Amino acid sequence: MVAVFATLVLAILLGQFGPRWAALASLFACLCLFVWLFLFEIYSPEYGFRLPWLQVGPGPSSPREG
Repeated sequence: MVAVFATLVLAILLGQFGPRWAALASLFACLCLFVWLFLFEIYSPEYGFRLPWLQVGPGPSSPREG
């Protein structure tokens, strides 16, 4: 999380005082870190959140299937 915010702050500072290409590169790095962090927190079996509605696979059979 610190790396995401650090690259975002760097992108803002570079947008104000530095070259535009460096600000866009830093913003792209922030986006990549954010997506990686989100996927890690969702799909990590040890540290991830429990979201049972996102799990894919055969579930328990319903009583109507008899």
